[in-house]
Amino acid sequence: MIKRLYNWTMALAEAPYALWALGFVAFLESSVFPIPPDILMIPMIIATPRRAFLIAGVALVASVLGGVFGYFIGWGLFESVGRPVLEFYGKTDNFDAFARTYNEWGAWAVLIAGVTPFPYKVITILSGSTGLSFPVFMIASVIARGLRFFIIAALLWKFGAPIRTFIEKRLGLMFTLCVVGLIGGFYLVKFL
Repeated sequence: MIKRLYNWTMALAEAPYALWALGFVAFLESSVFPIPPDILMIPMIIATPRRAFLIAGVALVASVLGGVFGYFIGWGLFESVGRPVLEFYGKTDNFDAFARTYNEWGAWAVLIAGVTPFPYKVITILSGSTGLSFPVFMIASVIARGLRFFIIAALLWKFGAPIRTFIEKRLGLMFTLCVVGLIGGFYLVKFL
């Protein structure tokens, strides 16, 4: 099933309505779809490098709007489904403690999930279910998704097709290492 979704996504990159398809995929990926928009962005940018930043902008706007949808899925479904289940099992106190901790660090969770291979949709839904401040969620989402999509666009615009393999195979790892380094730096500053 994943292979068919991947092939379908790649075919969309060549269609005349590719920007609309990218927006659709980026929106859905932020809340429910398993294929990241990068898969569609990369061939689109390689085919038309002069549109690299427009393509990244479409991905950014659609992804953040999809994140808002994911946030409201978490918010709406938690109250109607999640909380009654927790109440039945007597676990609302545990969730409330988790929600407080998550909301204290939630901006970091959104930033990390927004730039690394961690599924962003998990964080959008979790942010809604814990009641993470919506403005904090939005700011972190715009920064994280903007970094991800515009760095990919800039690399492809500058280096073209030869950088494609690096992006597809190693960019997620590079983002993850940068985030680990950033968190490590904050930790050292705080405790040294």
